[in-house]
Amino acid sequence: MDATRWLDEREDRAWRGYRRMRRLLDLELARELTQDAGLSEADYDVLSDLSETPQGRLRLRELADRMLWSRSRLSHHLTRMQQRGLVTREECADDARGSIVVLTPAGRQAIQSAAPGHVAAVRRHLIDLLTPAEVDALGALTHRVVDHLGGRTPHPRHDPEA
Repeated sequence: MDATRWLDEREDRAWRGYRRMRRLLDLELARELTQDAGLSEADYDVLSDLSETPQGRLRLRELADRMLWSRSRLSHHLTRMQQRGLVTREECADDARGSIVVLTPAGRQAIQSAAPGHVAAVRRHLIDLLTPAEVDALGALTHRVVDHLGGRTPHPRHDPEA
């Protein structure tokens, strides 16, 4: 068994800073999104993913994969969004067990209303604090980590959001 490679002081500072920044940024963006648009981060993710498709439709399985959620968790969340008129579900024509999540006009209006404020908050709390070179570096490092992790999705029992 290999010896543990502990983080040195520089690496530990970077790691802890990243973790703290991520938590604070996520909390602030979620707070502003809820306050300004009445949407949760999960609502926004569902609506934005659907709005970026040609007909505002995705298979539930594909949406769950995009969000890194279990289908069961997403299904429960979609039920709450359906009750608010933001999405509907349709049976999948080629798979009796599958379903299609559809953006409603109210859902489209909600994401169109929320997006400008959310983008402004992302700018205010992150992007505008960075130099252009730092934005490029952030893009490069986040994509490197995402590419390294690939298509890994959390096991439903280990879903960090569950």
